[in-house]
Amino acid sequence: MRKLLSKIIFTLAALFTFAGAYAQSDAQFRKEFLARINLTRQKGCNCGGQFMPPAPPLTWNNKLEDAADGHARDMAKRNYFSHTSKDGRSMETRIVTAGYIFKGFKSFAIGENIAQGQQSIAEVMDGWFKSEGHCKNLMNPSFKEVGVAEYKTYWVQDFGGREAFSAQQQKLIKAGKYRLVQEKE
Repeated sequence: MRKLLSKIIFTLAALFTFAGAYAQSDAQFRKEFLARINLTRQKGCNCGGQFMPPAPPLTWNNKLEDAADGHARDMAKRNYFSHTSKDGRSMETRIVTAGYIFKGFKSFAIGENIAQGQQSIAEVMDGWFKSEGHCKNLMNPSFKEVGVAEYKTYWVQDFGGREAFSAQQQKLIKAGKYRLVQEKE
């Protein structure tokens, strides 16, 4: 009985240790991505031949991370590389389905960077900053939040930017004196 109890305690201790290490690695992953992005956003940089001025820092968003993770896993599982999922879902559909919604916000902006084959955060970030389109996403001041995922060397970086209505605008909306119009593409 004591041996069984000792084995159970040892197993539980090992599981908690592993879970703690895994959680730290997720936190470190997020921290490193934000540090690399925000350092460059703070200074500004050249994207292709165009200088992108400094932009406000991004914050981490778990819903964007969920959207990125789902797409990275889908690309790895189905062996493709595209912003459009094999089932036809767009970046917008994946991001909104993950819970990053635009209803109730004055403005809404999203973007996505993808990569495949890079072995580290440094390698994928260097590649994205050297690519004009990816770099412009990274430096876009409309983006306020980011979520990133990597799965089997498929990397997805989803961006979002939402601007809330001011308190005065919210009062006018509730009073029916402010009309909301949603543009269709």
